[in-house]
Formats: sequence, C-alpha cells, structure tokens
Amino acid sequence: MLLMSALVSGLGLGSMYGLMALGFYVTYAVSGTVNFAQGSSMMLGAVLTFAFTRTLGWPAPVGIFCALAICALYGLVVEFIAVRPFASRGSDSWLMATVALGIVLDNLVMFTFGKEPRNLPSPLAQAPLEIAGVNLGIYPLQALIPVVGIALAGGLYLLSVRTRWGKAMLAVAQNSAAARLMGIPIRPTVSFAFALSTLLAGIAGVLIAPLVNVNSDMGTLFGLKAFAVAILGGIGNPWGVMLAGLFFGVSEGIVTVTLGSGYTQIITFSLVILALALRPNGIFGRAEVKKL
Repeated sequence: MLLMSALVSGLGLGSMYGLMALGFYVTYAVSGTVNFAQGSSMMLGAVLTFAFTRTLGWPAPVGIFCALAICALYGLVVEFIAVRPFASRGSDSWLMATVALGIVLDNLVMFTFGKEPRNLPSPLAQAPLEIAGVNLGIYPLQALIPVVGIALAGGLYLLSVRTRWGKAMLAVAQNSAAARLMGIPIRPTVSFAFALSTLLAGIAGVLIAPLVNVNSDMGTLFGLKAFAVAILGGIGNPWGVMLAGLFFGVSEGIVTVTLGSGYTQIITFSLVILALALRPNGIFGRAEVKKL
C-alpha cells in the first residue's frame, strides 16, 4: 500500500514537472530560447490563487482563472523584456536575463505576500481515498493531477496540429524565414509561445498548491527539476518531455519511500546525470542533423 501511494504521488509530481518542462519545449521549439523564470511562473500561479481565493475570498473558479490569466501575461512580459531585446541581436544574454527576472519576481512576492508559508485548503486534498474501507493513503487530487497533466499534454499536441496558432508555431520552429515570407507574424507567435509556457507553469502551481506550502521560493527547486526533465526527455520532443517528467516523479516517490527523503535529490539527479551520459540528447531526443 505504501508503494502504491508513492507511485500515485510520484505520478502527480511527475505531471507537474512534465507540465513545466512542456513550457521549456514550447519556447525552445519556436524561438530556440527558454524561460529560466519558469519556476517563478509556477510559484506565481500558486500565490495568486491563494491571494484571490483565500485573502480576497473570491470563488475558486474566478480566482484560478484570474491567476492563470496573470501567469500568461507574465509570459508576455518575460519575452518582451528579458528575451526579445537580446535574441533579436543574436545574443545569449536572455539566459541570464530570464534568471534575473525570476529572482525579481520571487523577491517582489516575498515583500508583498510575506515569507510565511501558507496552506491552501482544497476539498480534493482533505480526506484520503478509500476502497472497500481500506485507506489508500492518497488524496483525490494526487490521483487527478496525472490525468490533468496528460490531458494538457494531449491538448498541446492538438493545438499544434489543429489550430492556426499551433501551425504557425510549428512553421516558425521549422523555418522562421520561410514562415515570415508566408505572412506568419513571427514576434506575436513567439510571444504566444511564452504566454503558453508560463500558463502551463501556472497550472502546475495551481494543482500542486493544496499539497505543499505556498511561499515565494517554492518554484525554485521545481523549476530546476523541470529543466532537468526537459533535457532528459529531449527538449524537442513534447511526449518525451512528459514521459521523462513522469519517470522523474515516480523515481522521487520510490526513493523517498524506500530510502528516505534525505536521499531523494542525490539519487534522482544522479540518475539524470547517468541517463544523459548514456543519451546526451535525452532519452527520447535525437541528435541534430547539420548539413554542410
């Protein structure tokens, strides 16, 4: 029963890592850049949800919608301030700029929200699931999170192949010069990708908030793990990224249950190093083909 609980909670965490890692995939596929403030975006979704639903007393659907809308707007700000000025000049300084912007956001939230960790109650995270009177040791939210994560991954795939904006993103990713000649607006498409990226991170924050303490630095480690997952899955392969997230989360859950939480980060990141040593382009990634 303990192992089952670890598997379910691991799948839930893995789905969160996968969602955030999909954000890395979206921006990398379209613009060749990533948002290293992705962890801060996840934190922003959780903190705003708490502020709107608990502090201001708004209905949960309204509070969550507004929180996610602001997360998407934050993605536009990241692209406009921290990425576009540098990427347009061929500079890689966007990497440090996105890190810096994330630190700025973390500190702004700390000054306004406070350092004290807060609990965000949810009816889905109050009583463990039971089957035939047997306590399974997991909350309904933990079982729901993997379903939501995989559904969103499927939705992202449908977006990319069925919608105008999705096809525009693929066109920009494949050949930006040809996409420009075809009349596809490059900058709005890249901005949309960043908004979608931070929206996915915000959703992860909203889902995980009832299971952890909400505070201004909660996204730091999540963001680092999500980037590791993105590289591990092959950052150009969305399904690979999601599967790598699930693998990472389940590994965490099993290590925590069997060896204790003190060994979790040591073993899981060691596995990441080993996997990348054997597969430098990620488990599901492919080596880039360069034409001479």
